[in-house]
Amino acid sequence: MQIWQLPIIDGAVPIIVYTIAGAFLLIVLVRRWNRRAMLWAAGGALAGAGLGVALVHVVDRMQLFGPAPLPGFVVPWAAGVLAASGFALGALVGARWWRRIVSAFAVLVFLVAAAVGINAGFGLNPTLATLFGVSGYDPLELPEVGPTTDVPSVPLAQSFVPPAGMPTKGSRGTQVIPATASGFAARPAGIYLPPAALVPNAPALPLVIMMMGHPGNPDPTAISDVLDEFAARNHGLAPIVIVADQVGSANADTACADSAALGRARTYVTQDVVAWAKTHLRIINDPAFWTIAGYSNGGGCAISFGADYPTLWKNILDISGEPFPGSEQVANITKTVYGGSSAAFEASKPVNILAAAPAGTYAGMTAVFTAGSADPAYMAHADTLAAAARKAGMAVTRYDIPGVGHTGDALKLGLVEGFTVLYPVLGLSVAQTR
Repeated sequence: MQIWQLPIIDGAVPIIVYTIAGAFLLIVLVRRWNRRAMLWAAGGALAGAGLGVALVHVVDRMQLFGPAPLPGFVVPWAAGVLAASGFALGALVGARWWRRIVSAFAVLVFLVAAAVGINAGFGLNPTLATLFGVSGYDPLELPEVGPTTDVPSVPLAQSFVPPAGMPTKGSRGTQVIPATASGFAARPAGIYLPPAALVPNAPALPLVIMMMGHPGNPDPTAISDVLDEFAARNHGLAPIVIVADQVGSANADTACADSAALGRARTYVTQDVVAWAKTHLRIINDPAFWTIAGYSNGGGCAISFGADYPTLWKNILDISGEPFPGSEQVANITKTVYGGSSAAFEASKPVNILAAAPAGTYAGMTAVFTAGSADPAYMAHADTLAAAARKAGMAVTRYDIPGVGHTGDALKLGLVEGFTVLYPVLGLSVAQTR
């Protein structure tokens, strides 16, 4: 296993980190205390705890990580790590030289432990690679494309017979998608090929173009894990997935638009990625079998692209999506992307695109909107967008995930709900056809 693919949410790494942190705390605690040192250590712990609570409050008030409040688990982690750090620093008073060194190192270890714990709570960076924003996957060798097909005469779930020796899980990796039309500085896209795509004479399969959040990475782990589970129940059938990079190598909020300042992200996804998919993947060449999907920032982009390009894809999956691309930096996006034109920005919002479309524009389209029930801001966004899509003529499913905030569980369970709806639509559900 590559070092970048080390799991940091579960497995050995968190246990080791927490154990080391506990050992350092024990060393700091076990000593001969005098009154002065005890007062300094206790004062440091209290000050650290208060600073942690205050810091979370300031981050929420300033919306530094978006409009959704930080999940409840962040407060005890922030207060706890700064309390432990304050205690360790206070314990420097009157300590021997070697204990001072240990206390200084303890602060670093406590901070690492908190980072691991908070990351595990969010659940969005399962490996070292995703945490540091690099690709932990090797380039994926693609099967020969062969002739693509239009609409299958019967659903794939009826026609496909899994051959002996078919892999039990799909393959995942990366591919560089040339920005021929856009010139956009995108990172390598994540790719998922389901088991049915890995056999000789593989059938043409549906396509999903997925986009992740901002900040974030075009990492295929989450959607690949979910689709492996669906494939296991449906004779190895699942869509082929491209996780496209709509934020670019600068990891900027491009508002999924074309601009001189931030690059032509819209053209990259809707032209370059689409053109590459048609020539490099064995996919069904029909928009009824194509899905544009996204989480958070990517969810806002998904409904935007779905509303703007209904002839490209007939299915939309918006998981805890922003209400419109650029919603977290309205003033900055208005200036840098739309040249200061609030009217142009307003016209780009999905609800307005949907409302302005002629009757029948979205006939035959399916849209799924999900959000965590502990994520009220994004629940409201999903309600608004679902209502607008339904009014415009789409077949809409709106689902709240119980007890979940704006975290990795919202992504995973949103994917599960989304593909539960989409599998029959895409002709992949064996249970529906046999």
